[in-house]
Amino acid sequence: MTAGAPATLLGLQKKSLREQALSALRTAITSGALEPGKHLVETELSEMLQISRGTLREALRQLEQEGLLSAGPRGRLSVRHLDEKEIRDIFAVRAALESLAARTLCELPDRQHVTGSLHTAIDAMSATAEGTLEERIESDLEFHRTLCRLTGNETLLHSWESLEGSIRMSIMFAGREKGVSNMSVDRHRQIVDAIETGDASLARNTIRLHMDTAAENLVA
Repeated sequence: MTAGAPATLLGLQKKSLREQALSALRTAITSGALEPGKHLVETELSEMLQISRGTLREALRQLEQEGLLSAGPRGRLSVRHLDEKEIRDIFAVRAALESLAARTLCELPDRQHVTGSLHTAIDAMSATAEGTLEERIESDLEFHRTLCRLTGNETLLHSWESLEGSIRMSIMFAGREKGVSNMSVDRHRQIVDAIETGDASLARNTIRLHMDTAAENLVA
């Protein structure tokens, strides 16, 4: 065991090592155990995780594709550090994707099962209101993931999921207080209320305001 190693990086089971490495590294990055700007040393990480460097490289390539890592001189990887422009860009793309999702849901002839699922996701957010930051982030993301999944548009859902790592990092950038302030149940209920009306324009505008406000709060 390596002294001073983040707990999430200490040892893996021997099943699906690449997936376990991905999960452990992703958690270490998005929780701040591996801080923004930290250079990653393959020999150290492979020892911490008890995996081969080949398996580690596969996981690192995936994390780079997810936007959690960035390549510097000579391809050396480090934990990505988001600046204010990048956060605004991320939330602008989220607004576009989720506005499309809201419009699609508004066009459904029967929206009852859709809004029921979204209310269930809001109930889960309420249940984690006194939980850890990680629990609150996950319940917030699950609401927005559900919004996209309910459209049945797999390309839309995949595009949204590709932003998840960057979304988590934007919360790290801002800190707990600002991040939590974006997780208001009432703000998310406004989105569901707009979809329930079937007014696509209202739903799109509600999403855009939600994302614009969230981005500005994170970079303020």
